[in-house]
Amino acid sequence: MNTKTTDILLTRARALRLNGLAGHWPEVASAEWVAPLIQWEEDERTHRSLQRRIRAAKLGDFKALGDFDWQWPKRIDRVAVSELMSLEFVREATNAVFIGPNGVGKSTLAQNVAHQALIQGHTVLFKAAGEMLGELAALDGFVRMGMSSHAADATMDF
Repeated sequence: MNTKTTDILLTRARALRLNGLAGHWPEVASAEWVAPLIQWEEDERTHRSLQRRIRAAKLGDFKALGDFDWQWPKRIDRVAVSELMSLEFVREATNAVFIGPNGVGKSTLAQNVAHQALIQGHTVLFKAAGEMLGELAALDGFVRMGMSSHAADATMDF
């Protein structure tokens, strides 16, 4: 291995916090097993990170886009969905909202976009609109309750 290659491998080992390996670098730098070991560790960490983010995202079971029935509903914009799957809206820091009646595939499409984001290294939390609105309403009630008690305290202090 040339010096540039071993320097790159050492940088990768340090990024992985393989301190024992990095600490003994002069002794192991030219060993044939070093490059595969570092690659295995990177691959395993990437895989575990994806699995951890998938669990935390709470996507649940969903139908893959390849199995989606594009014939129904009639007005679905396949080009727009394809554009969303590119995640350009994430890079542009804009929002995407699926609107439509019950049962037309909004959640399935959103879950597919979320899964694509996870694969590309993003962190996701999937919530249906009803669940999210319920949590916001509960939070709003909690904040209002807390604010009214603070208002009462402030009134009593004067």
